[in-house]
Amino acid sequence: MIERQRIAKVLERLADLEAMLGDPATLANQTVFKKRVREHAALKRLEGDVRHYLRLIDELEQNRQLLDDPECDEALREMALEEQATLEAALPEAEQAVLAAMLPPDPADERNAIIEIRAGTGGDEAALFAGDLFRMYSRYGESRGWKIAILDANESGVGGYKEVVAMIAGEGVYGTLRFESGTHRVQRVPATESQGRIHTSAATVIVLPEAEEEDDIDIPADELRIDIFCAGGHGGQGVNTTYSAIRITHLPTGLVAQCQDERSQHRNKEKAMNVLRSRLLDMRRSEEEAKSGQNRRDLAGSGDRSQKIRTYNFPQNRLTDHRINLTLYNLSGIIEGDLDDLLKALRQHDFNQRLAAEMN
Repeated sequence: MIERQRIAKVLERLADLEAMLGDPATLANQTVFKKRVREHAALKRLEGDVRHYLRLIDELEQNRQLLDDPECDEALREMALEEQATLEAALPEAEQAVLAAMLPPDPADERNAIIEIRAGTGGDEAALFAGDLFRMYSRYGESRGWKIAILDANESGVGGYKEVVAMIAGEGVYGTLRFESGTHRVQRVPATESQGRIHTSAATVIVLPEAEEEDDIDIPADELRIDIFCAGGHGGQGVNTTYSAIRITHLPTGLVAQCQDERSQHRNKEKAMNVLRSRLLDMRRSEEEAKSGQNRRDLAGSGDRSQKIRTYNFPQNRLTDHRINLTLYNLSGIIEGDLDDLLKALRQHDFNQRLAAEMN
């Protein structure tokens, strides 16, 4: 049974948030305002579940008192016993609903995401597979109304990408794609294979939440090395004749971010800095979780991007996610962006794990 004191704290927080949303100081800071609105919406959904759960508890207690009363007549006792059975049957589901709603959400789940895809082992075939993965996520994002913008790309000579970095903007992007980080393995006959032999190649995917103003990622200028170079286009051609592409190196960590998406050097610098802040935020989140003993990335490989999370077997039209032992025989649809069933299964598995931990 959930402690009433714990529930009371949630309802108190809801009341506090309602007061904050009416405060001119909150309204003046749109970053804080949006954060409070998201939290309020989540707690407002919880309020109905909480009140239903508390009503069941109160009615059960009233019934027990009635049944313990020696002066209770037989007809009333029978009604109370019948009602008690109904209430007790409804209580576990109501309790689970409250616990589920009380699970602390990752505040980054509602953010935009930066996705990085790099070809691994397998040469040209790995680059082609990296391109397939990028198109898969792009088509899925387009079906959700998200906006996809390539920030940096290194195309291979046969098509596909040796590396591609993109921003995906929209509602709940990071929360939807967060479990895609890891090594993706493909088994198929490459277009260049004359003997019809199946080859195995791989590509790595990293999904990062976009850093926001509230994260307070402050980077002193003396910790940065900024290189300017001429942007390269398809087939190695120049995008323009000016040196507009930007590469930023964070000297203390060695992290590198670059952008050649825009013709404006200033805009490319802004976007590269955004990628760098997001990578530093991801590093900070990982360190904080390690200190607290949390494992936010259970499905995302606990931060180990070398973990083999999934196999795409084209001859069998089969996709297998090794983390949750899920096999789907719809690879032809999945690679075209039909990711709903796969992503739903991953989110459900994560939810079940967190709920089990909360109930223990």
